[in-house]
Amino acid sequence: MNVRRIVLDVDKSLNRPTLMELASAIENVQGVEALNISVNEIDMETMGTVIAIEGTKINVDQLITAIEDTGSVVHSIDEIATGARILSSVQTRQ
Repeated sequence: MNVRRIVLDVDKSLNRPTLMELASAIENVQGVEALNISVNEIDMETMGTVIAIEGTKINVDQLITAIEDTGSVVHSIDEIATGARILSSVQTRQ
């Protein structure tokens, strides 16, 4: 499957890995061409992040392993795009 975009909900400790270390680990995964890490929550011990990754044929298993090897935790896959191109985001009524 040609995974082109994936958005993950990831928690990490406040001190390690740093955002740069986490980005570096993700960047080394097969198929990753670009990524964005946004902090969306901070408490006394952890930092919640949303990580958006784009590329061609992203190796999802290797991606999750790389993130977990830093000591971070993948809570969920919140978006995934596959195929020959990426569709624009679709807004739905909730």
